[in-house]
Amino acid sequence: MTDTPARLLTLLSLLQTPREWPGSELAERLGVTARTIRRDIDRLRDLGYPVEALKGPLGGYRLVAGAAMPPLLLDDEEAVAIAVGLRAGAGHAIEGVEEASVRALAKLEQVLPSRLRHRVSTLQSATIPLTRGDGATVAPSTLTALAGAVTRQERLRFAYRAGDGAESKRQVEPYRLVSTGWRWYLVAYDLGREDWRTFRVDRVSEPFPTGARFTPRELPGGDAAQMLSHSAARSRAEHELDVTFAAPASFVAARLPDHLAPTPTGPDTCHLRTRSADAVEWLAVRLALVDCEFTVHGPEALASYVGDLAARLGRAVGA
Repeated sequence: MTDTPARLLTLLSLLQTPREWPGSELAERLGVTARTIRRDIDRLRDLGYPVEALKGPLGGYRLVAGAAMPPLLLDDEEAVAIAVGLRAGAGHAIEGVEEASVRALAKLEQVLPSRLRHRVSTLQSATIPLTRGDGATVAPSTLTALAGAVTRQERLRFAYRAGDGAESKRQVEPYRLVSTGWRWYLVAYDLGREDWRTFRVDRVSEPFPTGARFTPRELPGGDAAQMLSHSAARSRAEHELDVTFAAPASFVAARLPDHLAPTPTGPDTCHLRTRSADAVEWLAVRLALVDCEFTVHGPEALASYVGDLAARLGRAVGA
């Protein structure tokens, strides 16, 4: 193989398999001399690939972990597997890896051949994810389109459905994607409203990068996550939660989100008293999933909904 770039890529592909490669075997595979293999190994090292040389009759070359992550060569099966996994991590906002999943997915899908894109989409449509919260999921293609526009500082058009069902067309300068662990939001400057806005990504459709670049504006406060928190607080009325449980505080706390932390009132009882902007429907279901006896003392809207839910579930089983 006389084409040096092609030979280096082939050599790198071989070295990325988890085994040691004797120099003579690499030379035979690539149709070159052992001296050429040694020179190619040095070229890969100069490019940042940590290739280790092992001496002895069973020695050879192998790629090891280095100080930085070099580019990887993936075969078709590996690329499809990684893309499907990243779509699952990004589309359902798995806490802790959500933003990294979107960035990696955007990079991978940018270079994925069309035949592999079809395989990834087919696998994705054939699986049913187990969701949490209100079950809102996001199309990975929507996430990667938004992430790409943020990275490229490119204006974006999309259709948006508000909480009351009203639909509108928006043109924005996207600033950041923010995940709450169970929902994605886009923080952007809305050109039509001439103000900063936050958009639930599961309500975004038909995202279209316009190709028009922009210089990012200064975000008020400078923190997209903080802006999202303030926006959510303004749009929701807070409730004064007052609930008692017939179970130890440790048992209840393990089954509720961190912001709903009960206080022990005895060895087998606890009390939850806090302010919450969560919807009463969501709170009712979360309290029921604690799987113990509980009493809602307030707010009245939550107590009423829990009663309605209990009656509805009773009727569902003929009680």
